[in-house]
Amino acid sequence: MPLFSYQVMDKAGSEITGKLEAEHEMAAASRLQKMGYTVLEIEEQKASSSRQIFSRQKKVTISDLCFFTRQLAAMLKAGIPLTRTLFALSEQTKNPTLSNILGEMARNVEGGISFYEALCSYPNVFSTIYVEMVKAGEIGGAMDEMLLRLSQQLERDKSLRDNIRSATFYPAIVLLFAFLVVLLMMLFVIPIFSNFFPPGVEMPIITSVIMGISESLRTYWYIHLIGLILFILIIRIFAASEAGRMTWERIKFKLPVFGELFKKVTIARFCRIMATLLAGGIPVIQALETAGPTSGSAELNELVKEAGADIHGGQSIVEPLEKSDFFPPMLTNMVAVGEETGELSPMLAQVADFYEEEVATMTKGLTALLEPLLLIVIGCTIGGIVIAIYLPIFNAVTSIGG
Repeated sequence: MPLFSYQVMDKAGSEITGKLEAEHEMAAASRLQKMGYTVLEIEEQKASSSRQIFSRQKKVTISDLCFFTRQLAAMLKAGIPLTRTLFALSEQTKNPTLSNILGEMARNVEGGISFYEALCSYPNVFSTIYVEMVKAGEIGGAMDEMLLRLSQQLERDKSLRDNIRSATFYPAIVLLFAFLVVLLMMLFVIPIFSNFFPPGVEMPIITSVIMGISESLRTYWYIHLIGLILFILIIRIFAASEAGRMTWERIKFKLPVFGELFKKVTIARFCRIMATLLAGGIPVIQALETAGPTSGSAELNELVKEAGADIHGGQSIVEPLEKSDFFPPMLTNMVAVGEETGELSPMLAQVADFYEEEVATMTKGLTALLEPLLLIVIGCTIGGIVIAIYLPIFNAVTSIGG
């Protein structure tokens, strides 16, 4: 994303300079105007061509963000001023991208911008929930406590992602290995065996199919490669669209093995975010509007939008949630009890704890289940190809013996 340097004037008439990331110049100006500033000058910071070619920004991971948030909370609790804290963390942060961002934010805050407004300049690093929590802490004067809750939220989110990664990493690697083995057999092994077939031997259907695929891959490899690239591009473009995201959601939650796991991860993340926001003093409707997009599910986001509209209309929180089949009865019952007792945040935290434990248990079970199943699938696939290659030879030997 392009980086823009700006010069603005605040309501008191003081000039402030700084830098922010935005999609284009108009987006940068719009963001500054929403912060209450009068834009005097905006200029895109263009890197040299050689730097653009050889430099690549290191991604800010959730681990980097979690560590930074916990350190920031501890230093603010110790009474160190915000700008001094940001400068200090900028110097000691190992991630160069995050280090540069913290330095820019420190200078912006020193120039008069609030902390949450400085965070808004980097939407690719700091999520909506991060900005909203910091804003609530800044307004309420409990920044260190809010940052500590944020770090706990990030740690739990990282744990959920690690569980999903551990459940999907092994199958993905095994299936990739199986694909490469089959491709190598098609390109190099099958052509060698085809020379062993005596002329006039009748080929079984499965052998003819495999031989045809092998011949096509070797002769028209460029067509297959172009087709594969086009297929991947079409899938990525479709997946980036609204219809594609909703289609993937419907498929993902109905997968035979992983569907239930993905759904529990989504519910756990949604409940955890809601509990964190409500505990930080964010109003229910605003918490729903923040938790929906950050839950990672387009389907849940749409349901939350509808729920927010119903709550605006005077309904209780649990009523619109009960209308959907997405939310399990356990969640809706806990929300109802929390709403009646005024303890909605603790109830949602309990639901999140339950589903996070369920995800961890399911992950271990899936890994143990998938290992033998994948080995059987790979063995049957490679074994089927080998049998198809040897069938004509067996038939030829049998006919000669007869």
